[in-house]
Amino acid sequence: MQDREAIRTRLKAERALLEQMSQGAAELRAPVDVDQQSVGRLSRMDSLQVQAMALATEERRRQQIARIDAALKRLDEGTYGECVICGGTIAPKRLELDPAVPTCITCAARSG
Repeated sequence: MQDREAIRTRLKAERALLEQMSQGAAELRAPVDVDQQSVGRLSRMDSLQVQAMALATEERRRQQIARIDAALKRLDEGTYGECVICGGTIAPKRLELDPAVPTCITCAARSG
């Protein structure tokens, strides 16, 4: 397995990038003005669609940040690399691809 400090650094960098992306997209998630005088119906619909996509993207970012926070906690507790479901070892290649992954491949396949 990689050096734990290298893993921690990678997780924190990914978390910081996600936070930065979230801040940069805040305007897209803002409430859409429904004043029919300032924008037409199609423009409002486009704005609502952009807002809905931005909100969904933000939710995925928040979920990934939560996964990263959980992985950092497992690093602190000394359980990093252990499947949170069965307690078995998560394959190093799997952790290399996604250092925040919480489960082994077998448990991930079972949970869908």
